[in-house]
Amino acid sequence: MRRHEITNEAELLGIISRCQWCHLAMVDNANQPYVIPMNFGLSEGFVYMHGAQHGKKINILRQNPAVCVNFSTDHLLRYQNEDVACSWSMKYRSVLVYGKAEFIIDPEEKIAALKVIMAQYSGKEFKFNPPSIREVTVWKIKIDKIEGRSFGY
Repeated sequence: MRRHEITNEAELLGIISRCQWCHLAMVDNANQPYVIPMNFGLSEGFVYMHGAQHGKKINILRQNPAVCVNFSTDHLLRYQNEDVACSWSMKYRSVLVYGKAEFIIDPEEKIAALKVIMAQYSGKEFKFNPPSIREVTVWKIKIDKIEGRSFGY
């Protein structure tokens, strides 16, 4: 089996929509990589995320908004021969999204973004109270570049 490049936008977005989480990659001021798992929402060419008002990721994103987001799903361990280590592999589908994090300040836009995130996991619509909106940091990443790969499918 070989890796397969995925170029169809609908297929790439479908992979993202099936993911339960993603990994957000950033680079700090010391040029050190930093990667963390995140919840997300996807809508109309943007990936939405949220977090605390302060902390390492927020500091990094404020200093350097360039990010790469990894989405991976459909994992299945397989082998051709159980006794031959080199015959073992993992089937998967994955997507990388490149862009820049842009903090959302407007309360109404924050609410819209949080609704996108919640819809990713629940399919339900929620209401948000003003203190919650004030206390959360929300950002969006415009998808500037997207690429995907699959193995075994």
